[in-house]
Amino acid sequence: MVTAMERSFDNTKRMEDLSYAIGYYRKKKGYSQEVMAEMLGISRQHLASVEAPGMNRGLSLELLFNIATVLEIEPYLLLKFRLEV
Repeated sequence: MVTAMERSFDNTKRMEDLSYAIGYYRKKKGYSQEVMAEMLGISRQHLASVEAPGMNRGLSLELLFNIATVLEIEPYLLLKFRLEV
């Protein structure tokens, strides 16, 4: 049996997809980062780091739910988003 200490998780691709999803739906709504950040009560820099695919910055479920609410979408849409290249 593998213990939690022995297991390693790599969620890099999932975090990248989440970053792209947030940016995609934000742009689809026509919001700038500045406007959306203000609606969320966070700084533009914070939102920019959440949207930056290379930053791999974790975000709380609360922020994820707030983002979905501001974008008027269900949260699962942010999590199932896949960037087609």
